[in-house]
Amino acid sequence: MASTLIKNGLVYDGLGNAPQKADIYIKDDRIERIGETICQEADLVVDAAGRAVTPGFIDIHRHCDAKPFNSKDFGDVLLSQGITTTVVGNCGISMTPASADPVRAKEMYEFDEPVLGPIKDNRIRTYHDYMEALDQTGLPVNFGSMIGTGAVKITVKGFADTPFTDEEMAEARALVEDAMKEGAAGVSVGIMYLPECYSTTDEFARLLEPVGRYGGVVTAHIRGEGDSMVDSVKEMIEIGRKAGCAVEISHFKSCGMANWGKEIHRAIGLIEEARAKGQDVTCDFYPYEGGSTALTTMIPPVYVRGDMNRALKRMGTQEGVAEFREACSVAYDDWDNFAITLGWDRILISGVVRKHNEKYLGMTVTEAARAFGFEDAAACAAWLMHDEDGRTAIINMSMCQEDIDTVARLPYSVVISDSIYADTNTPHPRMYGAFPKIIREYVRERGILTMEQAIMKMTSLPADRMKLEGRGRLAEGCFADVNIFDPAEFRDNATFADPARMAEGLWLCMVNGKAALRDGKPLGGYHGRNLRIKRK
Repeated sequence: MASTLIKNGLVYDGLGNAPQKADIYIKDDRIERIGETICQEADLVVDAAGRAVTPGFIDIHRHCDAKPFNSKDFGDVLLSQGITTTVVGNCGISMTPASADPVRAKEMYEFDEPVLGPIKDNRIRTYHDYMEALDQTGLPVNFGSMIGTGAVKITVKGFADTPFTDEEMAEARALVEDAMKEGAAGVSVGIMYLPECYSTTDEFARLLEPVGRYGGVVTAHIRGEGDSMVDSVKEMIEIGRKAGCAVEISHFKSCGMANWGKEIHRAIGLIEEARAKGQDVTCDFYPYEGGSTALTTMIPPVYVRGDMNRALKRMGTQEGVAEFREACSVAYDDWDNFAITLGWDRILISGVVRKHNEKYLGMTVTEAARAFGFEDAAACAAWLMHDEDGRTAIINMSMCQEDIDTVARLPYSVVISDSIYADTNTPHPRMYGAFPKIIREYVRERGILTMEQAIMKMTSLPADRMKLEGRGRLAEGCFADVNIFDPAEFRDNATFADPARMAEGLWLCMVNGKAALRDGKPLGGYHGRNLRIKRK
């Protein structure tokens, strides 16, 4: 067995305790001893004097579901930030389940592509298939996974705007239960997205009952993050209560300038009230003022009418564009219309799949409409969605820093990246820099968090939320996922103007006791594991 001795480092245990100067002895994939002075022979001795030693960071919200199968070096971006474990299948969007009907499966893959990137292996249909495929694939980091109820709904009934029949509900619940039995980290919902936006609170509660029965967590992209955000948080708390499951509000935020500084506090009040009553409700956040998603999130559900393919084709006609423009001019009670809440001038085109559309990258929809002769922004958006089969990615500049800081300070909030994987040269900078940005800006520069708090929000708290046993802390018997860095040098470089820039300053990163990155350079190994959650 290989052994490593880390000496003289300032050890942050990941549990929020004050750091201590200590040595760490690692044997094979586990931490065997932690002590003030360890005199023991080791295959590798690392002098961490003057550096912080922390658990490997855990990103429980990343959309790299398909990347192990189509990108050999996708782990480099994670490792440069110190991310040693990630959890995929968020926002109701996951590779599986997928319909055995190739037409319906293709429809889902195209809908998912702005988030997951291209899915090249369409033989993976069930959650069991997905886990088996991950078992046989080299993983640079540890991989936990969920299934999304959006994928479940599309698999069972496509983009239909009607409720589940009893037979369909039984089929959908069986898919959820199978995933929990197979070791899924949880189940995600994307209530804002089609076709989930057509489902009611009670329907979600019925669908998610197996999650509660298996003691799992539901992560939630809530129904609305703008004008309806408070009501949407209330709905998700009610879903969790009825289903008997823990709830994680994903990328908890308040969008739209009219809501800044107000609505987030009302929503926090609802979470605190639920927690006081014994309900398990938490949240997560990413440290940026802009979000990222698919342009199709701008399509009002009334326009889709339960048939996404028909809607995208209709956008290629004058009549369809006029209808889309009219639908985008209405403020809906049950759906956040970002065309009104934010405006097209705060929607940045960040990803396209067709080469002739690359000229739009980096422009707002309003700027693109003016530059290329469209009647207005709505017409430009409609044409892009039509021409790209709905696969255009966007960045929406929707949040304010004060609200982000408020969420960051909550004792139960955790750090995520929410990275999406559309094939593009203009990704959201959070893909490259979310975790070191916390250290650089939120700890060192602005003092929003202490170092101990920040490390805990990136290690033990997300590990505990997803029941990743033995991860997220430096303790004897735990897995040896370890970061070593000088906090003054560890930094993000990615910006909205120049997003595809790697982080720097991470001196050493270990995954399961093996060096995965040294002096900021990934070493190219596959030391990660496919994680199955053991349930009692």
